Amino acid sequence: MAITRNADAIAPVRSSSVFSIWLARHTSTSLGALGRLSRQPFASLMIILVIGVTLALPAAINVIVKNMQSVSNSWSNALDFSMYLKKDLTVSDAEDLANLIRQRADIESVGLITADEALLEFKKQSGFGKALNQLSENPLPHALVIRPSSGNTGASLTLLQEEIRNLPETELVQVDTEWVQRFHAILDIVRQAISIGVVLLGIAIVVIIGNIIRLDIENRREEIEVTKLIGASNAFVRRPFLWTGFWYGLLGGAFALLLVQYGLYLLREPVSRLAGLYQGKITVASLTITESSAIIGIAVFLGLFASWVTAARHMRRIEPR
Repeated sequence: MAITRNADAIAPVRSSSVFSIWLARHTSTSLGALGRLSRQPFASLMIILVIGVTLALPAAINVIVKNMQSVSNSWSNALDFSMYLKKDLTVSDAEDLANLIRQRADIESVGLITADEALLEFKKQSGFGKALNQLSENPLPHALVIRPSSGNTGASLTLLQEEIRNLPETELVQVDTEWVQRFHAILDIVRQAISIGVVLLGIAIVVIIGNIIRLDIENRREEIEVTKLIGASNAFVRRPFLWTGFWYGLLGGAFALLLVQYGLYLLREPVSRLAGLYQGKITVASLTITESSAIIGIAVFLGLFASWVTAARHMRRIEPR
């Protein structure tokens, strides 16, 4: 009687067995690479510290820029501009003009500050109340505080300001948006600088890890030759060095996160104290989960890339004699 083999029944077992063997080999290799790092604690710690500090610099600057951006976004009144009216206009004329401007679709709100209100506020703020009481007449004009709507672009804001400036009732238009635009332009420059710095520091990390892997390969040259002599492939021999690069990247990235979080912790108290002096509240924004994952991912990628390139380059030069 012929014996038949049920291939469908044993295929899943084979697949599971192959995966288990692959997983066991990589687990053993990764633990072995971590054990080699632990046997050289000082040298490994120095490399991890260098990687961590190198990654923490752009991450910390990025967090600072993000906090500055969040603070600048709260300066909504900085987008306002003041319209000072001619002296011969009455309060009724100023109110009519405010109602007319308020009807525009590109205007969010218009506030009227009468000359008497402005003088009273100036007396309180300046401390020259007694001297100002000696004035025969109020030298201040009526003023409108105009806030454009959020849908305006830079070009539409410029056009709006020109139209307001050309009104016959206008004496002077004071624009408060230029310094905010300059501030945001500076932040954009800093972001570009961060991007360039990340690339340069990434290259530095690749060079550092690459040199460490190269020295490790040279120190284990005889072991590699014996392993190749018994039939091991370059991929098999390269595996421990890839895991070494992985651990360097992972631990260096984790240390970078620790440095950034500790720096933010140190900043919370002085920032809160500064905000209290201005009767405000400023919350220091920390790294998000996505940003933290990106730092770890970049560090691991750089470690794997550096170790793979270095190992692939030097592995071909080592052959059994």
